[in-house]
Amino acid sequence: MNRGPAAVAKLSLSYVILIILSCISLFPALWIVMSSLKVGNSLFSDTFIPKSFTFEHYINLFQNTSYPLWFLNTLKVAALSTVLGTFLLLLSSYAISRYRFAGRKTTLTTLLVLQMFPGFMAMIAIYVLLNTVGLLNSHWALVLVYSSGAIITNVFVAKGFFDTIPRSLEDAARIDGASHMRLFFSIMIPLSRPMLTYASLMIFNGSFVDFIFADLVLRTEEQRTLAVGLYRMVSQRNSTEFTLFAAGAVLVAIPVTMLFMFLQRFLVEGLTAGASKG
Repeated sequence: MNRGPAAVAKLSLSYVILIILSCISLFPALWIVMSSLKVGNSLFSDTFIPKSFTFEHYINLFQNTSYPLWFLNTLKVAALSTVLGTFLLLLSSYAISRYRFAGRKTTLTTLLVLQMFPGFMAMIAIYVLLNTVGLLNSHWALVLVYSSGAIITNVFVAKGFFDTIPRSLEDAARIDGASHMRLFFSIMIPLSRPMLTYASLMIFNGSFVDFIFADLVLRTEEQRTLAVGLYRMVSQRNSTEFTLFAAGAVLVAIPVTMLFMFLQRFLVEGLTAGASKG
């Protein structure tokens, strides 16, 4: 199909804008990677690409810091939050999608309103509540907050996905004698694989990289997660371990990046399927 000069110019301009935006987005990440491989402790150098490369910072990260412990703590919190948060999200979104009960519209409106406020506005209240029940400086505090927060942030996408599943499948299963729980676990969850992948990935990513709430709750070195540990490492007085911090930041990004790469197809399917009712 032949395109006029105006259409070609418009398309070329779009590509130029996308390339510029991509470069702007990738530059900080590339800068951190290059800084983690350079000699010395400064993030700034005369050249973007270091004149000499070294893996000394990565070795020191595992030998001279508590990075392995921080990584295990973060992985434990993220994994538990993903499992519990995904399960609670599927239960709540399925109930809202399939059942009509008193207060359903009020619940949806409340969840919609809560999405308009940033989560850190409730930090003081959550801190007082966790202190009251004795969960401060505990990984379970993070797991409970991340899991419950996943319902608020993802419930409408998950509900939209369940709305696309034909009710005839449920009717056929009930005729065969399936209970509500059997119907949910044997039919709905297998059909929700794209949504399950999307929700799990979003919860895992949010739990893995969170800093603000983890820094508020965790108090000891043994309980710290990666984000808190790396921040404390460079926030101390006279600290110059900036390239060591860069090496830790690169390693933090690897698990999440690999998950996004391997689950990209399911991620797109889950997001688009829950975007509209069809």
